[in-house]
Amino acid sequence: MSIKFAVIGINHFHIYGQVKLLLREGAEFMAFHAIEDELAGPFAAEFPQARRVTHRDAILNDRSIAMVLTSGISAERAPLGIDVMRAGKDFMSDKPGITSLGQLADVRRVQAETGRIYSICYSEHFEVRCAVKAGELVHAGAIGKLVNIVGVGPHRLNRPRRPAWFFDRAKYGGILTDIASHQVEQFLFFTGAADAEIASACVANRNNPADPGFQDFGEMLLRTPDATGYIRVDWFTPDGMPNWGDGRMILIGTHGTIELRKYLDLGGENGTDHLFLVNNEGVERIDCSHVELPYGRQLIHDVLHRTETAMPQARCFKAAEIALTAQAMAEARA
Repeated sequence: MSIKFAVIGINHFHIYGQVKLLLREGAEFMAFHAIEDELAGPFAAEFPQARRVTHRDAILNDRSIAMVLTSGISAERAPLGIDVMRAGKDFMSDKPGITSLGQLADVRRVQAETGRIYSICYSEHFEVRCAVKAGELVHAGAIGKLVNIVGVGPHRLNRPRRPAWFFDRAKYGGILTDIASHQVEQFLFFTGAADAEIASACVANRNNPADPGFQDFGEMLLRTPDATGYIRVDWFTPDGMPNWGDGRMILIGTHGTIELRKYLDLGGENGTDHLFLVNNEGVERIDCSHVELPYGRQLIHDVLHRTETAMPQARCFKAAEIALTAQAMAEARA
């Protein structure tokens, strides 16, 4: 048994991955709404089973559609999610799923009122096999008690392919709100913490003076009573890098470490999803190529059975809250 879903807003190419993760689990893609013909053409060619509708109400009023996905302009995602939940449907947004603390308060209120699912697809966790495997190892005690996490998220700017809204602070939400929400969610996931203190936060525009509203560097320090974390994100991946970014994470425990080289292993093995485990038994490179990605399957189960197996709603919102609060802190000090 599966679900029928639709898409409203396709402004970021992450929507292709969002659709495919549900299709892999047997969900039916029924319809999409996009006002941009230049985006809708390739999207329709990739997913010919979905009809393009001229107004989003055709989706919101269709009782057969259980879930709506979006990768629209970042600042427009939360208002859409509120409309989706009020229409009696569940919602999955690309990150950032929320771009202001005011939006977060509204989304939390409507989610509580409606009981619908508001899921943010933190793809650097849910769509990365070595991150899923690391979670299994950490929670099984493979490196003892987790005491520190370092997460870095460098990205390639690819300026010619970026639309104007991408550089508009009011529309994209800031670099910590956007990229760093990935690492914040993983900090909460790996540590099992319900919350984290922001010890410090910084954002800057180091190399894009023509776009004063754009932030190309950000970092924050997090801490809980039991663990600390450092997060760094940027738009400085050089063109010579064979992937869009050398995303890494180091998990330090009392009895070992795990290093994730998510998208490439510079000077090492080819491919993605490199996991290195070091503990008292030695050093092990773990093949993650066959690790299941459960998020799509679990999310469909949650829609059908009103559970929270894919991601607790509280963690979804808390990751956004921490990223948004760090963003505000950093900008107040800039």
